[in-house]
Amino acid sequence: MSKLSEHGQSLIQFYVTAPYPCSYLPDEMARSQVAIPGDLIDAQIYSQLVRAGFRRSGLFTYRPQCDRCRACVPVRIPSKAFTPNRTQRRVWKRNQGLSAEILKLGYSEEHYQLYRRYQESRHSGGGMDEDSREQYRSFILKTHVASFLVEFRDERGTLVMVSLIDELEDGLSSVYTFFDPDLQQASLGTFNIMWQIRLSRKLGRHYLYLGYWIRDCRKMAYKVNFRPIEGLQSGSWGPLVL
Repeated sequence: MSKLSEHGQSLIQFYVTAPYPCSYLPDEMARSQVAIPGDLIDAQIYSQLVRAGFRRSGLFTYRPQCDRCRACVPVRIPSKAFTPNRTQRRVWKRNQGLSAEILKLGYSEEHYQLYRRYQESRHSGGGMDEDSREQYRSFILKTHVASFLVEFRDERGTLVMVSLIDELEDGLSSVYTFFDPDLQQASLGTFNIMWQIRLSRKLGRHYLYLGYWIRDCRKMAYKVNFRPIEGLQSGSWGPLVL
């Protein structure tokens, strides 16, 4: 791990999982490289890992390491350089009535019920649509790094969206967002990313990390609508080669 300091290398080890069906590309098998032990991944090491292309899911910090595929490209948005396009400006204006509140990690039944509705709509049959409260806690609320929630409510006080965000040395990492599936026309996902970019600027952070982009995956296509966007390609960060 050339991206980690000597201190990080002395603490963290890496293992590769057994193959499992890819969630994004049909007929492909995936593997992940996982950093362990999770409880020794502090803010400094985690920031280094994210810059090296890792991602977090609950207590697991991982990156793709597939046998025959390199389709997953880590991407990030330089927060100060981002300029919204016409469509994004309309989305921002459309959702100006939403209020946002930053919260410490903690269980909320209201959040969980929105999460279930989102999963049932977006990932029906994939297993996550049946997540129990404990599985939700493990995925959203368990972390060894600096993390927080943001909840978004409409003018009536109705919860419409929740985001989980990690703090990094050089930016924020957008870990997961779920929203009301009945509000498709509101483009809440687009609004949410712009809101996180603005938060990154406000906090003086250089980047918003968005996880992975896959050229042939329609679920990932929205990420390249945010410009400029950088990708970790050939071992270094630079303008994403589309």
